[in-house]
Amino acid sequence: MPTFNLKINGKSQQVETEADAPLLWVLRDQLNLVGTKFGCGIAQCGACTVHVDGSAVRSCSTPVSSLEGKSITTIEGLSDNGGHPLQKAWIEHDVPQCGYCQAGQIMNAAALLDKNPNPTDHDIDTAMNGNICRCGTYVRIKAAIKTAASNLQ
Repeated sequence: MPTFNLKINGKSQQVETEADAPLLWVLRDQLNLVGTKFGCGIAQCGACTVHVDGSAVRSCSTPVSSLEGKSITTIEGLSDNGGHPLQKAWIEHDVPQCGYCQAGQIMNAAALLDKNPNPTDHDIDTAMNGNICRCGTYVRIKAAIKTAASNLQ
């Protein structure tokens, strides 16, 4: 079985797995980084969103073999103590209900704010399209993103 050298949350990790293994399962099963969730398995719901070189990607459909030399950030790497402005805004706006989609929502929102620190409603809607919340907290998600954006400036 091949070995892959990955940089996850700023740390070098060596994993032995099949080349086509989805990053999601490497994170969860081999590295015990379980904040990234399995939702649909076909890159449609966003629960498995992580950053690869700063861009939001669906880890359920990203083969580990495509990631050598790239920087991967999971929800665990966004902040050591939950102090990222998005995490604080999520709490302030009571976004989570069941909480299942929240890591993916936050990671997608963080990628948006990294690229566009002052997004419009349209920018938020476009960027967050495809991150599904079963509880329907979309209005609070948008409000939290706006709050985080104002706190980043």
